[in-house]
Amino acid sequence: MPSGRDIREQVREYLDYLSVERGASPKTLDAYAHDLRLYADYLDSVGVTDAGKITLQDVSVFEGYLREERGYAPSSAKRILSAVRGMHRFLVREGEAEANPADQLPLPKLPQSLPDVLSVEGVERIMDVPDTSSALGVRDRAMLEVLYGCGLRVSELCSLDVGDLYLEQGYVLVRGKGGKSRISPVSGQALRWLASYLEGARRKFLSKAGEGTAAVFLNSRGGRLSRQSVHKTVARVGAAAGFPNLHPHTLRHSYATHMLAGGADLRVIQEILGHADISTTQIYTHVDRSHIREEYLSAHPRA
Repeated sequence: MPSGRDIREQVREYLDYLSVERGASPKTLDAYAHDLRLYADYLDSVGVTDAGKITLQDVSVFEGYLREERGYAPSSAKRILSAVRGMHRFLVREGEAEANPADQLPLPKLPQSLPDVLSVEGVERIMDVPDTSSALGVRDRAMLEVLYGCGLRVSELCSLDVGDLYLEQGYVLVRGKGGKSRISPVSGQALRWLASYLEGARRKFLSKAGEGTAAVFLNSRGGRLSRQSVHKTVARVGAAAGFPNLHPHTLRHSYATHMLAGGADLRVIQEILGHADISTTQIYTHVDRSHIREEYLSAHPRA
């Protein structure tokens, strides 16, 4: 039941579907558009113009083309093929194809890489770096404590508004990926430094702005702190603490690993981190096991 329609028109319709019905973000749409136009260009080069006529062999050869001729890494090839599979699924649902030729193609397997994780002592060294006698130092300390204490992504930290803070109740409302919101507990050092920042340093920064802002974390001019600024600050603090090229996500990884080591349930960690799939959270069990093995090898007399 091929439709006879041009593949590029079908790509545009699928992108419209992702935008209107699935609510995909502009960044996500750009990524899908890039990947599917690459697919359409390839099909055009081999004389296929209608996605309804594509076979499993066509998609399999396309995978080889991505890896061998274009030099894409397995992770990139997997992303592109996932977009291709989604578009074909859409065409089947719309009645423009009888079957999804990409369904039977196994996606490239990726080597499992364990995230970088700091020790508890390493986290303490990082927290001690900011000069908290200055407003910027208090902000940086609060920012680091919240990144680690709540397990936030950089984008989630930067998008925090004052109205998202429920400090008396001990939690913050986090706006995560795909517009989904979740609750993250905040207590201990993170709560203490966040409260100190709100009462002092933030008010100083806010007084420099021409108009108020709801953002929690501000730059020295009173505007919302950018992701780039957070990355630079974390890298600078990390270098000072002896951890060159420190990434903010390392604090999130460390939070999850330390929670797991402390006995927290994996499902609870999944909910706090905002992982849609438990398999994403399960990687921290491997991190924890590797730490146990290192401890065993260093401590056991006959290891």
